[in-house]
Order: sequence, then C-alpha cells, then structure tokens
Amino acid sequence: MKPPITTSSAATPPIAVTMGDPSGIGPEITVKAYADPRRRPPIVVIGDPDVLARACRITGTELTVRPVDSVAEAAHSAGVMDVLTEGTLPEDLPLGVVDARAGAASFHYVRRGVELALSGEIRALTTAPINKEALRLAGLPYPGHTEILAELSGTSDYAMMMANDELRIVLVTVHQSLRTALDALTTTRELEIIRLTHRTLRAGGRTGLRPRIAVAALNPHAGENGLFGREDLDIIEPAVRAAQREGIDASGPWPADTVFMRARAGEFDAVVAQYHDQGLIPVKYLGLEHGVNITIGLPFVRTSVDHGTAFDLAGQGTADHTSLLTALHQADDLAGDGSGAAPAGSPAGTAVAAGLRPAPTDV
Repeated sequence: MKPPITTSSAATPPIAVTMGDPSGIGPEITVKAYADPRRRPPIVVIGDPDVLARACRITGTELTVRPVDSVAEAAHSAGVMDVLTEGTLPEDLPLGVVDARAGAASFHYVRRGVELALSGEIRALTTAPINKEALRLAGLPYPGHTEILAELSGTSDYAMMMANDELRIVLVTVHQSLRTALDALTTTRELEIIRLTHRTLRAGGRTGLRPRIAVAALNPHAGENGLFGREDLDIIEPAVRAAQREGIDASGPWPADTVFMRARAGEFDAVVAQYHDQGLIPVKYLGLEHGVNITIGLPFVRTSVDHGTAFDLAGQGTADHTSLLTALHQADDLAGDGSGAAPAGSPAGTAVAAGLRPAPTDV
C-alpha cells in the first residue's frame, strides 16, 4: 500500500536521479548513493519502485521505497526513498541482459527528468547509466544520454564535458564510429565547441574571464605540417585562430599525446578533444569513481556517472556507487541554492564546470 502523502518541507527544489537501465547496476548504485550518509542534497528518484526495492535487497541497503506522484509529495524522510513512478516493469525482468523493455523504461525516466527540470520542479538532474543497445532494441534512435537531453530540451548548441578534479575535457564528436567522427569534423563545429567551452568556464567564475582552452590535434604530432594528414592545418587551426580573434584564450592544435598531461599540470583549464576515446581515456585512467559526465549548453544542470551499465556486475550488489555520489555533489554545487535552470539558451546554468571542485577525499 502506498504510504500517506506528506508534503515536502525542503527549502529548495531537490535533485532528481534517474535510476538508469533497470537491468544494469543503475538501481543498485542509486539506492546505495541515496542511503550513503555522505550524501548532501535532498533527492527524488525517477524509476520503478519494485526494481529499486529489489536493488535494496540485493545490496543489503536498508531503505523504505515510497512511491509518490509528484515532486511536491516527496517527504525526504530519513531512511525513506521517494520514487516518482514512471511506468511499470514485469517482475521477471532479467538482470544483466540487454532488454528492449529496460531500454524503453530508461528513456521514460530521462524524459520525466527533463520535464521536471524545465518546469523548475527540480534544480538539477543526475542520471544513472543507460544502455545504448537496449535503447536501439526499443526503437529509440539515440546513441546516448547527451543526445536525448538535447532533443527533449530543444537544445542545439551543446557538448559533453568529462571532468574530475584534475582534468576537464570537452568533446567535438561523441557517440559515433571513428570513421564518421572524422567526417563530422568541421571548422564551424570546432569553433562552436571552443566558444561553448569558453562560455561555460567563464560562468563558473573560477578560471577568470579568459579561461585557457587547449585544442587537441587529430593526427600524430599535430600532423607534422601536413605530412600525417591535413585535418589539423585545414580544419582545426582555422577554428583556433578564429576563436583567438574573438578574444578567447584558445591555443593549438596541440599533439594529443602530451596536451592532457599539460592540462593536468595546470597549464590549461580545459582541453577540447576531437573524438570520444581521445578525450575520455585520460579522464577514466585517473579513476572512474571520481569522473563526472556533464552536458554543457542545456538550460538546466545535468551530471552523470562516468561508467556504463556493467551488466556483468548487475545483481551482485557489489557495484561501486562513488561516481554517482560524486555526480550528485557536483550537481548540488552547480545548481546552487535556487532553481538549477538557466534562462533558455544560456549555458550559464549548466555545467559551471570551472567551478568543479575536487571530489571529497572520503568519497
């Protein structure tokens, strides 16, 4: 039976957490993060109460799962997880298996989260991992969270930033094959990403008015003046020069085998990387548990974990929830004490990524 409704007494809107693909580790890390005494912000979960109750049993997490119909009904009581129910799943939904039903459900959780963020009912959105193959099986033509969030919020100028306390990496191309990513590189797109990175870092207030942005080269040794390909000369360098003429402190293209090390040492505030693995390997090498995925350019704050659905761990109760906890804390910091939404079309309320602080040492 559904518990009595209690109106939330939270002074500010909560952060919403989507539980991710129900067949993966998302529900397990969600309940662990919710129950963790180090969690700071009040949150509501968007997902399936029965799946989350199962996750509590699997992980040994002592929580009462309480379905609610709206954010206003969330009580934020100790030991009670307020869950916005979005659809129902069969009791026999398997764990650790790609399933179209799970893919569809994970999309609905994100859609509900976007609606709540745009209406101002929540001040930020934090997402547990979804599975791209499950989305495809459900007939949903999205390669990942970033594209879903952009379409549902009507955002055209956006990018993925992966960050920890040592690196901030913004990607020019994201979830596509390497061959098509190369074809997608244009001077116009490069310049758009440099501009967006500049605006986002400035909004954070910790890098000053002229954040230092390094642009990674595509080819080895930045192409060696065309000996190893002309993309760096013909596509990337013109974008960097155009950004400089606009007063942006951009430089490059720098050889990718050293630019991330230089940024980690403090020479740059962020690095623009050309494709997915070029930018994400350095961040993930430093530790998945402290990496945060931030979508910059959205009209609301959105953070996410720096890992996937880990079907091989689903159902074991051993999945580490540290990345989700870190993402929650980053969302809390970025959203501030008011509404997390920025004016439509403004990147200022999104990842104030320049304000990223080191993850707590005990997280």
